[in-house]
Parts: sequence; structure tokens; C-alpha cells
Amino acid sequence: MRSLFRHWPVRWRIAGISAGLTFVILVCFALVVGRLATDKIRDDFRDELRTSASQLAGGLQVQQTLQGPQLMLNEAELRQMVMDNSGVVRIFDGQGHVLQLPGAPDLGQPTGEIERRGDYEVASAQALGFSGALGEPPIVQYARDTDSVDSTVSRLWLLLAGGVLGGAILAFLAGLAVAGRAMRPISSLTAAAREIATTRDPSRRLPRPETEDEVAELARTLDDMLRELDAARSETQQMIQAQRDFVADASHELRTPLTSILANLELLEASLAGGGDLEDEEIVAGALGSSRRMRRLVSDLLLLARADAGRSGPRRECDLAEIATTALAEVRPFAGKHDLVLDADGPLPIECNPDDLHRLAVNLLENGVRHTPSGTEVAISVGREGDQAVLEVSDDGPGIPAEVGDQIFSRFVRRDGPGDLAADSGTGLGLAIVKAVATSHGGTVEAGRSPSGGARFNVRLPLGEQALTAAPARAAKL
Repeated sequence: MRSLFRHWPVRWRIAGISAGLTFVILVCFALVVGRLATDKIRDDFRDELRTSASQLAGGLQVQQTLQGPQLMLNEAELRQMVMDNSGVVRIFDGQGHVLQLPGAPDLGQPTGEIERRGDYEVASAQALGFSGALGEPPIVQYARDTDSVDSTVSRLWLLLAGGVLGGAILAFLAGLAVAGRAMRPISSLTAAAREIATTRDPSRRLPRPETEDEVAELARTLDDMLRELDAARSETQQMIQAQRDFVADASHELRTPLTSILANLELLEASLAGGGDLEDEEIVAGALGSSRRMRRLVSDLLLLARADAGRSGPRRECDLAEIATTALAEVRPFAGKHDLVLDADGPLPIECNPDDLHRLAVNLLENGVRHTPSGTEVAISVGREGDQAVLEVSDDGPGIPAEVGDQIFSRFVRRDGPGDLAADSGTGLGLAIVKAVATSHGGTVEAGRSPSGGARFNVRLPLGEQALTAAPARAAKL
């Protein structure tokens, strides 16, 4: 019960505690009042019983007869009095004889106290002012049924019980109303905080309660906290944006000296070809290979930095099928014995940056060629699904390693995970560039398993206006 009470809403707990305290107070009050009222009712009943017995005793008379003094009873008057008070009477004369009216029950021997006899309470009164002619003064026993008193007492307790329950219910409803009114500002704060959590926008302000109380203080404190968080987020975003701009600018500036170095190394390689020292030729060839690798890495970093900084190049309407064809042609000379297959039926216009999308397709094809055995197939297909263009690259290789998992599109992650630093495993930025390009074009990329068990990469991009108004193209091959 205690754990269940803890799960109640605060307003229900406040109302429940209020009703419980009210119930306890009313129960104590009802017990005291009920006890006092019951005693008062029964005391009044007994006082009335004594008074009636005394009145009956005072009405007795003695009459002289031939047999001597006799106690005379006015039966009609006694019966009338008994009927008016719903009581019964028995009279004892001076000799102890019982002068009992017809229908009167046995009330036992008279005593000076009020006694309970069955359903009756009995009062005894001694007649005063009699001479000793009759011996001892006569005694009157007067009794009344206690049903009426018991009924009154029962109604009293029933009324008190109803009052206690009614008061507790009213206290619960009043507590619920007061608690609801008191919790209304907190509900407004909760709704505003939930909306801020959903939108992730700390620049929004919380509602200020009209009253100056603890809730208003809480609202001001939370609002100040949000303001500071918003300021901290703005500072962090500015710093991150500055870093992204710096990386993009630095990568761009590195391309010029690298291009010059490559040109000079290529000229030096050409001048040493066939007539120079073999060792010098090997040194130049190694430097040239490292420079080309560095140029590729700088180009990758530049593309990623521009995507992070939101510096996407100019976009125009391009044919996705044509981009896939040129990417396949670029990779084919380095594919060795791999079987490169293109599946595309006609043009598929999309709004894009052709250079970035070309790089996306080349990276996916190179990834398939690099990580599959010689002689296997690497296929690229272009198609349409609804209002999206789909570019898919699949292979017949071993597939994506399980240990890579969700890190497949992370930066500097290679075939066997971040620790794979083999020279033939690439820079680890190819698939990160694929995701960055797809995201910057409003699309998505997913990695999965091809029907043959190899890797499959599915890129979805929004179609251009021309494709949306034209007849739907063939669905992508899945």
C-alpha cells in the first residue's frame, strides 16, 4: 500500500493526506460528541423516569374503610399517565402487597436506583406524607421501554458517521481542487520543459507564475539555467564552427603546395627515367606515392570539413545514371580482375553537386574492389523508388565484419575496425565521405548484406523536379 501510494500523482497524495487527517479529526470529534450526547440522552431519560415515578407516588391517597385504612388508586388516571408516557406501573402498599395494574410486567423488587429489567428501565419512588396507619409508606415502580432511547442514540451515531464520511469526502475534493490549482504552474513548467526537450532548443523561455512563491522561484531558477545553457551552447557552436572553418581553409591551402610538390616529383621522375641511378628512382617513386596519398587525404579532409561547415558546392540538375557510369569508368583501370557491372535504365535527374556525388560513387566502388577477392563481382545500380533516387553498390565479398558494426560510417574506420592501419586499407574516410555527401544532399545511406552474402550500400536521394514530373523510372534493383 505504501509503495502504491508513492506512485500516486502529487495532487492525489496531497488530497489523500488532507482527507485522511480530516477523517481522523472528525472521528475523534464524533466519538467525543457522540459519547456526550448519548450520556445526555440517557440521563434525560432517567431524569424523566424519576420525575414520573415521583409524580405517581405523590398522587396516591389513603381512604378509611370498614376494614381500616386502604390505599386508593385512581386506575383511570394511572392508565392515562402510563399511556401518555408509554410506561408501566407497579405499586407496593405498606404491607408489601403488590397492587399491579393489568398488563404490567414483573419489574422485580423496588430499589432506590434505576435498574434495567429486560427491555425496561425501572425507577422507584416512595410516597411521602402518609401516617403510620398503613405501616411503611407505599412505593411506586415506574418503567419505560428503552426502544425509543436506543433508536435515538442509533440515529445520532448514524448521523455522526455520515458527517465524518461526508466531511472526509469534501476534504478530499477540496484538497484535490487546491492541489490542482497549486500544481497548475508546475504543470505549465513541465509542459514547457518537455517541449524544450523535444525541440532541443534551450533558447526558449519558461512561463513565469503570477504569484511570488516557491514555484515562481523555481521557474526563475530554471529559466536562468536555460539561459546559461543556451549561452554555453552558442559559444560551443561558434568554437566548433571556427574549428571547421579552420580545417576547411587549411585543407584548401594545403592543396596548392601539394600540387606543386607532385608536379616537381613527376618531372624529376621523368628526368631520371632510364638514365638515372636506380636508387634515386626508387626514392623519387616512393616520395611521389606518398605525396599522392597525402593529396588524396587532404582532398578527403577538405570535403568532410566543407560538409561539416555547411559549405556545399553549387548544385544543378544532374543525371545520376551518368554519374554512376563515369565513376565506374574511373575505377575500372584499378579494378584488376574484378567484374564491374552497371545496371541503369535511362537517365535519372537529381539536384546535386556532381563532383561530390561522383566522389560518393567512386568511394563505394573502390571500397568494393579493395575488400573483395580478385575475380568477384562489384555491381552498381541506379533506380527510382517513389520520390527518391536509389544508388546501390553491392559485391560478392565476405561482407561487413561484425566487429565494425555501426562504426562503418565513422571516420578513420577501416575494414577490421579503427586499429586497421594496413597500407591497402585506405584512409578510413571513404565511407564517412559517402555519409556526409548523402546527408548534405538530404538523403540517407544504409549498409547491409547483399543477396550473395557480401556488402551492400544503399544511398537514397531526393529526386529533381524534372524526375518528379516525368514518368516513374524503373525501381531500383534490391
